[in-house]
Amino acid sequence: MAWYADTVKRLGHARWFAWVGSRVAPPVDRALYRLTGGKVLSTGKPILPTLLLTTTGRRSGRERTTPLLFIRDGERLVIAGSNWGRPGHPAWALNLQANPRARVQIGRDVRGYRARDATEDEREALWPKLDRTWPAYDTYRKRAGREIHVFVLEPASA
Repeated sequence: MAWYADTVKRLGHARWFAWVGSRVAPPVDRALYRLTGGKVLSTGKPILPTLLLTTTGRRSGRERTTPLLFIRDGERLVIAGSNWGRPGHPAWALNLQANPRARVQIGRDVRGYRARDATEDEREALWPKLDRTWPAYDTYRKRAGREIHVFVLEPASA
């Protein structure tokens, strides 16, 4: 499967891939994640480390679940609001800014987290790690024409 991951990572830089991916990947990943309990996308040796992030809609108040790439930073999780390199911020990022409480599913494990924007120093340290996970992030930063939010998710205290 390494060849598949390498191919997807190379294609990730192409505009057409971002366009197709932004429309196809979220519903497919969400369904596949729920069907397999995350086994294909998050546990074992995943192609790309993926979690399900559930936020509260800032306008609707309804729960919204989005599959996202992530990296681990100790107990913390890190996600980037790249929105596939599009100019606008993704809805989930705006939801986190309005209400930083979120639920995260990795595999079958579901936990509460509190999100915050990474500090400038954290951003500098985290971007190279994010880029190793998904090399197209560098392309997305250039294409987006905005600062991409990097969120640090810290376990919610009981």
